[in-house]
Amino acid sequence: MNRRASNIFRRGPRPSVRSHPVEMVEGLEHASALDRVIRGVSAVVRRTLRPGPAKDLLHGVPFGHPAHPPLTDLPMGCWMSAAVLDLMPPTAGTQRASRALVAAGLSTAVPTALTGLADWSALHREQQRVGVVHAASTATATALYAASLVARRRGREGAGRTLGFAGLTALLAGGYLGGHLAFRQAAGASHADQLAHLVPLGWHDLCPVTELPDGWPVLRRLGYISLFVLREGDDIHVLADRCSHLAGPLHQGRVITDDKAETCVVCPWHGSTFRVRDGSVVRGPATGRQPAFESRVTEGTVQVRPIP
Repeated sequence: MNRRASNIFRRGPRPSVRSHPVEMVEGLEHASALDRVIRGVSAVVRRTLRPGPAKDLLHGVPFGHPAHPPLTDLPMGCWMSAAVLDLMPPTAGTQRASRALVAAGLSTAVPTALTGLADWSALHREQQRVGVVHAASTATATALYAASLVARRRGREGAGRTLGFAGLTALLAGGYLGGHLAFRQAAGASHADQLAHLVPLGWHDLCPVTELPDGWPVLRRLGYISLFVLREGDDIHVLADRCSHLAGPLHQGRVITDDKAETCVVCPWHGSTFRVRDGSVVRGPATGRQPAFESRVTEGTVQVRPIP
């Protein structure tokens, strides 16, 4: 073996270079330089988007899952369809169709952005760092498609197509970041323990009833599942403890009464509010019902089973 080859084998691994898309996006998660922008935007969102029915609608609470992901299909579908037409030989018909699709995409971009902003404001900082670059990419795409529409309406079809393809490039980059948020960082997914396949059917001993203070939530474990337990007199309410929004500890939250005089718990992390009776969502950003248990007391022991 010659000296050059032996040196190659003796070398350790080369320092990693962030050239792979996944590594580049993971780098964004730790890009603290974005925090100043995030703090400014978050403050504006908190001042203008107060808790209430409008904010819950933007989160998707009435639908049972976030509203932003399905809405993104509308502008993306319109603009990608316009790109397909722009690749075809230009005719009066394809040009009119392209203009219509670009305009339709712009009209759906506003509600898509609003729902995304509402969800982004209630994420962890690492998720917000990726999210702010995702928003910048999609905002750039929207601006380019707006310019494309203006050019097309002025008869500058070549410039309109060029601006459209530039917008599509920014859109695809933003879509990739959105996928990272949704699938790698689990933004929008339910973080509550899914009990149907983790807890066998039937009643399970939880703890002695004497361990439960009246009116004060506590943490108890059923095997490896954490449970929120609240005793109110003879009533014992049990929910999965990990908030469905981003896994906040519900047993550390505030217990309140809603406008229907029902007892609720407010997640200490982002303010999601659930009825303790059945885990239903009263206020977002959580959109998924909190898994709940039936309870009974047998010979001084609290027993629970998942509510079907």
